[in-house]
Parts: sequence; structure tokens; C-alpha cells
Amino acid sequence: MTYDEYDRLQSKSSEQAHAALFDEYYRYVKTIVFNRLRSFSNEDIEECISDVFADVFFKLSNDPLAGDIKAFIGTVARNKSIDHFRKHSKNTGKSVSLDDDTMPELRSGEDITGENEKKELRCILMDCITSLGEPDSSIIIKKFYYDMDSKQIAGELSMKPSAVRMRCSRAASKLKELLEARGFKEGTL
Repeated sequence: MTYDEYDRLQSKSSEQAHAALFDEYYRYVKTIVFNRLRSFSNEDIEECISDVFADVFFKLSNDPLAGDIKAFIGTVARNKSIDHFRKHSKNTGKSVSLDDDTMPELRSGEDITGENEKKELRCILMDCITSLGEPDSSIIIKKFYYDMDSKQIAGELSMKPSAVRMRCSRAASKLKELLEARGFKEGTL
């Protein structure tokens, strides 16, 4: 969801805009918060998630922003979970750094947030490739996923290698435009 989409929903109904944003980003926020507060109770985690969305709704209603909302929500979730961790650690008389390697129960070998972001990026990329249509989507997949050369692709698709190269070049340009329209810039993938 982009800020423009949110604003359009907001102009119709605040409740509808909040519900759409919550539905789309709840799992993402919960992943970030849980990754930071995994040793806390479910009530503490849910409280933090509620605080994240309250801050997001407040900020979006007061300040117009541009682009993709996901990065903004991820930053708010990370900062709120750190604040909750500090607040609850302070109340229990313990203060532990989130980066402290001596607390293995707080650390995991998994990067849940990173994996979630990679999975979402792969879905967006595949949607964009699929929207190119045939044979362009097949050419892009065979070229960049299966690492096939133009001659091999041409043999499979009954085309000339020069036609495959030309279509691949054009499809890559279209794909770049589609990704930029979704908020991705060159070098961020």
C-alpha cells in the first residue's frame, strides 16, 4: 500500500483506511515486534503492536508522506518494540542490550524480518514478471533464473536467438519501469 492509496481510503472513511492498513501490515508488524520481544508475554507483544498502529495512524493523519508505507511502518515497529523492551526491562530491574550476545534466549539464528521482506520482494518481482506476458516472462525467467543463454531459450521457445535478445532487452526495461512504479529504485533489489 502506498501513501496515496491510504489517503484515498482516508478521504472516504478513516475506519476503512485504518482497517485496510491494519489487515495488510499486521503480520509484518507482529514479526518485527515478536523478533524483539520474544521473551515477553503475548499481552506485552499485543500491546506493543497496538502502540505501533496507533503511532502510524496518528502520523499518517497529521503529516502527508509519499511513496511506500512499509518502510515507515517497519521503522515505527522497530522503535516501539525497542521502547517497550527498555520500559519492561527497567520495571523488572534488569537492563539488557538487544545486541548483547550473552543473552542467547533473546537471539535467534533466524532473521525473520529479513526473510519476510525477501519473500515479499520475490512475490512482487514475480507479479511484475508475470504481468509482462508471454513470451517475455518466460524469456526473463529462463535468462535470469535458469541462467540460460539466448540460443538455449530460442530453441525452447522456437524463436531466433536475436529475437530472444531483443525481447529480453525490452522486457528488462519494462520490468524496471514496473518495479519503479512499485517504489523500487535501481540498486535497491
